[in-house]
Amino acid sequence: MDILDIEKNKCIGCGACISIDEAHFDWDDDGLSKVISNENLQTEELTNAIESCPTAAIRLAKTSTVFENISDDSKTTSPIVATDN
Repeated sequence: MDILDIEKNKCIGCGACISIDEAHFDWDDDGLSKVISNENLQTEELTNAIESCPTAAIRLAKTSTVFENISDDSKTTSPIVATDN
C-alpha cells in the first residue's frame, strides 16, 4: 500500500503543495506542510504538488518503507494513514 509522506526535516514551509492540492495537504502547528488525506493518490494535482516541492520532501512511499524510516534516528518523518472512522 502506498501512503503520502512528508519528511519534516526537509520541509521548509513554502506552501507550494498546499496551494496546488488542498485535498491532500494543509499547514501543521509549526507552519510546515502536513498530509491530511491518503485517499485518491493518483490525481494530477497530487503529482504536481509532489513535483513542485523545492526540497523534495514529499513522496509516495510503501508503508513498510515509511515505518522503517521512523525508527531511524537520522530521519524525521511524519506518516499519516487516513482511516474511515
